Amino acid sequence: MKAMFVCTGNICRSAMAEGMLKKIAIDKKLDLQVYSCGIYADNGDNATYNAIYVARDYDIDISRHRATNIRDSRIEEMDVVLCATKSHKDSVIYMYPNLKGKVYTIKEYAELDNNGKDMDIKDPWGYDVEIYNNCILQIEKCLEEIISKGKFS
Repeated sequence: MKAMFVCTGNICRSAMAEGMLKKIAIDKKLDLQVYSCGIYADNGDNATYNAIYVARDYDIDISRHRATNIRDSRIEEMDVVLCATKSHKDSVIYMYPNLKGKVYTIKEYAELDNNGKDMDIKDPWGYDVEIYNNCILQIEKCLEEIISKGKFS
């Protein structure tokens, strides 16, 4: 299975989610290829310092992560596309209507979206480590739920 995470700049949320799911896939021996991109990403940008810092607490190294713009990604090859927000989901479907049915918010796919009322993982960019910690905790909770439901098998 191929999965891609999407956010705005591919330097915070989707970078952390990609790193976390890659680690989980290795630890649980899942046959999973994991990617990420950003709708407005500048190709080659590094993950933010705070994203790298909080990921280390999970034994995840995203220091070598480089951002990929959605237009330069392999998004059309994916089995599932997981977006940080409803706005990202709408943008992906607008840009790639052929992917409709494969595109979800991360919380929606995890079935933790409170019936569509809380679909977003808020952008930590520009905030302190505490906000980044909050963000990666939400990502972890979602990924644990998705895996427990067997959605990556």
